[in-house]
Amino acid sequence: MPLSGIFSGLGISASGMRAQRIRQNAISANLANAETTRTDDGGPYKRQFVVFTADSDRRDVRLLNKNVALDGTTTNGNHLPIPPENFPRDERFFGSGVNVSEIREDSRPPRMVHDPAHPDADENGYVAMPNINVIEEMTDMIAATRAYEANVTAFNATKAMLMQSLQI
Repeated sequence: MPLSGIFSGLGISASGMRAQRIRQNAISANLANAETTRTDDGGPYKRQFVVFTADSDRRDVRLLNKNVALDGTTTNGNHLPIPPENFPRDERFFGSGVNVSEIREDSRPPRMVHDPAHPDADENGYVAMPNINVIEEMTDMIAATRAYEANVTAFNATKAMLMQSLQI
């Protein structure tokens, strides 16, 4: 159930943390299998990556459109008007969060390494190794960790604002 109103920021940040955690798990699996030459499907392990999409089901954040006359009411003459329910919304600015739409296998071919003593070597002495670049995976892990931390910071900032609003 999506959060609405002033709590939507918490939901957006939580969806980002969830997505980055799944991304970190996929990267961890890639690193753990960087040398796996034999899988149940036959052949070497194939790199996994996460595909994110915007969560289009939630439309929680309302922004004022300056080009539209507002017909809403106010609580005080000096306050901003409250938009009516039929207030036009600019789709570009709705806060909706992120979803993990799928986890895909990388289509790059396996790395061929010459190692005639390896049990999975072909007749020419080459072994099909996973299509994983450890440096690329570590860079992705750092990016995912920082994105997770940014979502934690945004979540905590939203929480602090909500707590301060209770003290008004």
